[in-house]
Amino acid sequence: MSATTETQDNRVSKEKMLGTAMRWRRFGEPVPAGQSLKEDGTPDYGLFGPGSMVWEVLLHPASIVFEISAQALIQTNAYKPIIAGLRDRDPLSIKARNGTVTLYDLYDRGARNSGMHAPMWLGDTETAERMWKHLHNIHKKVTGDVIDIGKPELGGYAASEGRDAMWAALTEMHPLLWAYEAFAFRDGRLPHRLSPAKRDQYIKEVGAYARLVGAPEEDIPTTMAEMNALYEKYADLFAPSTTTKIMPDVGKDYLKEVMRVSMTNFHISHLRLVPPLLLINALPSFPMTGAVSAKARRSMGIGRVKGALAVLASKAFLPIAYLMQQPPFERYVIRLMWGPDATKLIESARALHKEALAARADMA
Repeated sequence: MSATTETQDNRVSKEKMLGTAMRWRRFGEPVPAGQSLKEDGTPDYGLFGPGSMVWEVLLHPASIVFEISAQALIQTNAYKPIIAGLRDRDPLSIKARNGTVTLYDLYDRGARNSGMHAPMWLGDTETAERMWKHLHNIHKKVTGDVIDIGKPELGGYAASEGRDAMWAALTEMHPLLWAYEAFAFRDGRLPHRLSPAKRDQYIKEVGAYARLVGAPEEDIPTTMAEMNALYEKYADLFAPSTTTKIMPDVGKDYLKEVMRVSMTNFHISHLRLVPPLLLINALPSFPMTGAVSAKARRSMGIGRVKGALAVLASKAFLPIAYLMQQPPFERYVIRLMWGPDATKLIESARALHKEALAARADMA
């Protein structure tokens, strides 16, 4: 390939940054929850459906906007088998080894994550199952014998198998709850924690997602107490470590290598990627650290002083969080990070959820 061709391939136009539905779509247009029928003739609302606590949390603008930063925080810093899979098998890490990773790759990886999960959360049952099957087939290749070179006793990982598939789902959904409780302005009040009963309901409903991905039935939590007990059961896989991100074959931190190589391959057109990467990924990162539990911060190796500063940052961030969950910015995030299909799924689900809540209020 000539130098000219390489430069052209490295360029990022506005159209390339926005992408089309095909960035997220893998099996045709997803069917929104409620727009198909089950065998008994009733609407198929998928995994959760209108009136559920999962939809109450997920469909709030704060959850939509901060979903990426919340999940990335835990999945790339806390649960070791996910970190190991990203380190060894993720396209970003592979391209970093090859010297080809770019800032666009970082942006594109983050963007695909949200929109490819939306069909599972907001589509009908068949849509959810088809998307999971696609992701399951990809994750079959994400296996390795070493989770952490500093703790070989932890053994290996397998992203498509029960334990790690379950934690992939739970470390998506629990951070969403933390983000919602910390930053969602609702009910005419400042962000606040849900009642214990509603938190339990949320965890119980998340069980449908855990079952979809093949989680061991005996591990699936139904209450927040059971969720906390599950963290204790797998505490060794959440323990802080300075060596999990070290690539066994080259002895380097994979994230640092991704950033180093992407800067080496920087092109002036990549500047258009800086605003979304800063606003959607970087800006909320430290406040989000203060929004998660103290135990989660400890699993990331964050001490008391830095943890206390993060909690203060989450409070100081509230005015910015309020602005970021207003319609103009939310639309910006949905278009860039969730995509056209997810836009339709979100709009449809919100309409159904609003109707369900109104009907419930009328019956009260």
